Amino acid sequence: MERSIDAEKFDPAAICFGLDRETDEVSLYAFLRMFTTPVMLNSLIPRLSSDDIDLTVNFLTGLMKKYLREDEYHRLFLQEE
Repeated sequence: MERSIDAEKFDPAAICFGLDRETDEVSLYAFLRMFTTPVMLNSLIPRLSSDDIDLTVNFLTGLMKKYLREDEYHRLFLQEE
């Protein structure tokens, strides 16, 4: 069974990478939560070059292809039932 990170307990001030796997996972979770807020995305996306957009989409879809089964992709990312 997959472990989940408690969304209510992450502390952005405690983001730290390189100490241990658990801290890295919690830090990545907090970092991505902060990175994907609407205010952040609305500020950043218009400034990205077309190459940066392509690189980002290719990187993220590559991670999903590598680590998610097709049914997980549909359920978790596309939020299909």
